[in-house]
Amino acid sequence: MTGIEDPDDDLTVTPPKEWATGAPAVAHALEYALGQTSVRRTALTLLNINQVKGFDCPGCAWPETAPGARHKNEYCENGAKHIADEATSRRVTADFFREHSVAELDTKSDFWLNQQGRLTEPMVKRPGATHYEPIGWDEALGLLAAELRRLDSPDEALFYTSGRLNNEAAFLLQLFVRAYGTNNLPDCSNMCHESSGSALQETLGIGKGSVSLDDIHHCDLILVVGQNPGTNHPRMLTALEETKRNGGRVVAVNPLPEAGLIRFKHPQKPRGVIGRGTRIADEFLQIRPGGDLALFQALNLLLLEAEDAAPGTVLDHRFIATSTTGFTEFAEQTRKVSWDAVVEATGLSREQIERVHRMVLESRGVIVCWAMGLTQHKHGVPTIREVVNFLLLRGNIGRPGAGVCPVRGHSNVQGDRTMGVWERMPQPFLDALGREFGFTPPDRPGLDSVDGIRAMRDGRAKVFVGVAGNFVRATPDSEVTEAAMRGCRLTAHISTKLNRSHTVCGDTALILPTLGRSDRDIQATGEQFITVEDSMSEVHASRGRLAPASPHLLSEVAIIGRLARRVLGTAPDIPWEEFEADYGAVRDRISRVVPGFEDFNARVARPGGFRLPNPVNEGVFRTPGGKAVFTRNAFTMPRVPPGHLLLQTLRSHDQWNTVPYAHNDRYRGIHNARRVVLVHPADLDRLGLADRDLVDLVGLWHDGRERRAEGFRVVAYPTTPGSAASYYPETNVLVPLDSVADISNTPTSKAVLVRLEPAGPRL
Repeated sequence: MTGIEDPDDDLTVTPPKEWATGAPAVAHALEYALGQTSVRRTALTLLNINQVKGFDCPGCAWPETAPGARHKNEYCENGAKHIADEATSRRVTADFFREHSVAELDTKSDFWLNQQGRLTEPMVKRPGATHYEPIGWDEALGLLAAELRRLDSPDEALFYTSGRLNNEAAFLLQLFVRAYGTNNLPDCSNMCHESSGSALQETLGIGKGSVSLDDIHHCDLILVVGQNPGTNHPRMLTALEETKRNGGRVVAVNPLPEAGLIRFKHPQKPRGVIGRGTRIADEFLQIRPGGDLALFQALNLLLLEAEDAAPGTVLDHRFIATSTTGFTEFAEQTRKVSWDAVVEATGLSREQIERVHRMVLESRGVIVCWAMGLTQHKHGVPTIREVVNFLLLRGNIGRPGAGVCPVRGHSNVQGDRTMGVWERMPQPFLDALGREFGFTPPDRPGLDSVDGIRAMRDGRAKVFVGVAGNFVRATPDSEVTEAAMRGCRLTAHISTKLNRSHTVCGDTALILPTLGRSDRDIQATGEQFITVEDSMSEVHASRGRLAPASPHLLSEVAIIGRLARRVLGTAPDIPWEEFEADYGAVRDRISRVVPGFEDFNARVARPGGFRLPNPVNEGVFRTPGGKAVFTRNAFTMPRVPPGHLLLQTLRSHDQWNTVPYAHNDRYRGIHNARRVVLVHPADLDRLGLADRDLVDLVGLWHDGRERRAEGFRVVAYPTTPGSAASYYPETNVLVPLDSVADISNTPTSKAVLVRLEPAGPRL
């Protein structure tokens, strides 16, 4: 399919939408799907996606409704596009790689690379070669195994995963890596929700959310903070619509107005097609990037003052006394909050914040949902700790219709972590793993994604193995990351489709093609299914329904098991061949290692699967003191010098993670271009720029080095004054490798200090 070309870069701008979804979403999804494959194949995928006997959508981790209430079209526009993208009839064969050199492929866009289709056979780029060439599976895995065995230390290898990986493969990957002798298991969560895990583990004793879909439906007040459900997890809008119909209210907190949080038109109901839909946000706080810590500190101050005015009526004193610690110190610091500082940090008026405060007082149950708008700041962990403080004050933790809800954007990113894909797994997990398989796992901390890049850059890591994902385009500081990858002796990527990481090669490079989520998986004992865990701890089965894209594809379970046999031999004695033949055997072992998975095979066979226990909802907090922790978080906010803007990177609507499906962002009114920067009209006047000017984005960092992203069109847009927004991965080059969140080491992709320079003439 080498005739596929990029859309023309011919920017047109229309007014931002004031509603999301509706009939246009259905039309766009079908148009994309039918452009990828046949009517029959499209129908087969759409009838099976997110169904009890079908396959889980790889697009996001939002949970499905219960089996009895599940719609036959339990998917969103972006989910339909994503599965069509995987089910495409286009193929990348050996002829393609003979035609295109690695250097030529490296000049192609992310869109072009993805549109070529599914990978069909293993490929290798040998040292000094200009092209990939075919290689058999035995030779490919033997080559990788030999390179791993000859490293001076297992810590010289990195094993990266994205959330597309299933539970069974994730468990086997971490088992292999630890039996090999390292904890170097970076994953995509390091770049996204690591701040959530760090804050929640410290304050509640568990690093994930506490709410269920039913809690969302029956909550009195939901604060949706730093996220855009209409693009990143559109099925959340259906849940918020249910909240509104049950009498609940929604507050949206975000630097940009997002169409899905203004009004939602449900495409599967008449009112969403011919009616006005449902107003979602009762209040919109258009906050400055990084001002969320100040907002929640102000709300907490107002709650303390309301309790002072009416003792015994505002705070949940019984819960605070019996289930928390640190309240006195927290309250002492909170009372020092300055309203002048809050207004400066948030860009909001005191009146707006007080309106939300009154809504809180009127609500028995409150949930806070958030995503990368909170996590990808230097003070992301303190911000989420302050969110927890806010919920603890009125006992909105561990009871129905209340709690914390970090909304993860990748299908099984939470499941991967539960299965042990983390560079710092707790010692009880390592002990259980060692007992089950008869070896002693390493206990020294491994490298996360950012530290892994540093290790490759410095020559301390020499082999990179990527299992799903697009590491080069998902990570910060693109020039540094690409140079680090090219310095490796070997890079290997287990993938379904071509992406930028395949063009940024080590001395030797392997592409190992695997089955997709929608592909049937036949092994020695018959057809297999895999499992995933969604954002709300629901674990369920996923069964592919399509014929695989090529007879040469192996499942991720098979690839990991065969590689492990070649690297480890029989020490320790792990039945890799049995695991490849029967995924139920993997689940049996998981049930004996991972808490909450007892009797795994039987429980996951039930329609809809099962929900993992959450100790927080039983009033159990696995913190050192056995109680939820109020924390003291110093006031801080991003400081922007004159002549600069604070840039946040974000997705367009026609995009899944690093992959754009088109050069459009129709909800924001951007068409036929991606290299755009959204800037408030007042800032354009202040900076002496005009709408549609061509500029370079120049990023600043205290190391004195400037990072430049060239050739962006300015678009006047209702952003928060003093801020700007632009799409990743094009702007990842501006995010310094060393600009990370305190504690979590998450890149600060929502707070990039930039200036806009008029672009010079293009040659």
